[in-house]
Amino acid sequence: MLQQKIPATVITGFLGAGKTTMIRNLLQNAGGKRIALIINEFGDLGVDGDVLKGCGAEACSEDDIIELTNGCICCTVADDFIPTMSKLLERENRPDHIIIETSGLALPQPLVAAFNWPEIKTQVTVDGVVTVVDSAAVAAGRFADDHDKVDALRVEDDNLDHESPLEELFEDQLTAADLIVLNKTDLIDAAGLKAVREEVASRTARKPSMIEAKNGEVAAAVLLGLGVGTEGDIANRKSHHELEHENGEEHDHDEFDSFVVELPAIAEPAAFIERLKGVIAAHDVLRLKGFADVPGKPMRLLIQAVGSRIDHYFERAWAPGEARGTRLVVIGLHDMDEAAVRAAIAAAA
Repeated sequence: MLQQKIPATVITGFLGAGKTTMIRNLLQNAGGKRIALIINEFGDLGVDGDVLKGCGAEACSEDDIIELTNGCICCTVADDFIPTMSKLLERENRPDHIIIETSGLALPQPLVAAFNWPEIKTQVTVDGVVTVVDSAAVAAGRFADDHDKVDALRVEDDNLDHESPLEELFEDQLTAADLIVLNKTDLIDAAGLKAVREEVASRTARKPSMIEAKNGEVAAAVLLGLGVGTEGDIANRKSHHELEHENGEEHDHDEFDSFVVELPAIAEPAAFIERLKGVIAAHDVLRLKGFADVPGKPMRLLIQAVGSRIDHYFERAWAPGEARGTRLVVIGLHDMDEAAVRAAIAAAA
């Protein structure tokens, strides 16, 4: 029966880990498989969907790409994901494989558990959960101000808990994984990579397979065909969220906010990028991504920022009739001063 079901791969990972790049590479090397892609974009601007639609992969047409933009998928399973899956399965030309890219802020566990819903369980199985890790970010200690100090305090007092929501999210994504991809390994040396492996392994009691990658380059044969049936084991991969509920605690899922900033054309993109780095550092922006209109250029400038690292390149030509403009999604903690960040980005332009 398992062989007759459509396999689905859930790709999760922290903000900016490289999920979209990995999926783009996967689609371009899918070996003729018809792939349907569901993207859970966090924010009002479907940036990742646009990036993937421009990849030109024959295995995944624009009709096969579905975006869920109504918030974190772990809170909208019933309203968004289940109906989307049902419509996908009703198609005459059903896909050979389904790939689901969660937002960088989503808990994988509720999504995987949704595959046990009666209308889904008989037709689809979770081939595996792939968690992508930004090795360079982990090497820089992005999940604690001072890891050594936190670890020392934990040894002294077992009841001391210094984990932030970001750390918990990182651990939840690792706990759900069947395969962990340590991406961006080209940005660190051998000693740094060894430390990252040890750090990642220490964050989950489970021992999923772990592989290394750069630029999101992982063979389709490695990512697809894991054959795990993860939905049957999800009870053994509980998140902090679920454990808190078991203890009778209320769940606060408003740790993150996002908003879209619209700007005029950017005449000097290099200078704008440099000034954005200052804005990100000053206001603790977790993630910034979007497109910019550069006068005199036929292509739009893609901007993707994680911390102080900002990637930017001319991604594709403006489509005929497409309104040119500069639109950026900003993601930060819920207490981020939106007005101040908007003003700072506007000043940077």
